[in-house]
Amino acid sequence: MLLSINPINPQPRLIQRVVDVLQNDGIIIYPTDTVYGLGCSIFSKKAMKRLYQIKKMNQKKPLTFICANQTEVQEYTQGIPTHVFKLLRRKLPGPYTFVFKASKIVPKMMLTPRSTVGLRWPDHPIANEIVTTFGHPILSCSLRISADELYEDPHELHEKYKKQVDLVVDGGIIFAENSTIIDFSHGEAEISRMGKGSVDWLDEI
Repeated sequence: MLLSINPINPQPRLIQRVVDVLQNDGIIIYPTDTVYGLGCSIFSKKAMKRLYQIKKMNQKKPLTFICANQTEVQEYTQGIPTHVFKLLRRKLPGPYTFVFKASKIVPKMMLTPRSTVGLRWPDHPIANEIVTTFGHPILSCSLRISADELYEDPHELHEKYKKQVDLVVDGGIIFAENSTIIDFSHGEAEISRMGKGSVDWLDEI
């Protein structure tokens, strides 16, 4: 099903329909500030297995938690140094994925071999309203046409994935570009992938 939601002022009743799908082990496709993503509840083992099958991914490959506030970013990590967190607060929400050591509340089935977790707080009203209404982060990965091309049009996504997912959220056409991944799990900031987010501010750490 394709569900159109206002990308600037998301309608609460439509957001609730998306959340109802997630609460029932569903898989959604939804917009962020960087890409259209494939998402499910971080507490649904059934949905997570389906997500990996749709993406044809090894279950050892890490996915990202989509958060809706700085509290969620903090509570799913073992701890973010104060000086680092002050800088992150200035950049979030934004087009970044931050990797930290995972806290004990991260479901074991979601952990990487290094026990890390990737966290995003996207600057997109629809994504934020979904997670806020849902009450906890969603597990997410980007959707690609090819190695070099990302989906931008939700109608194309609906045509390709309508038989595999439970709901496609139409938030309009976006200029798709990967998030910048910054790994803090070893202490020092390591840029794992350059994307939409600038990294000049890392010099302040």
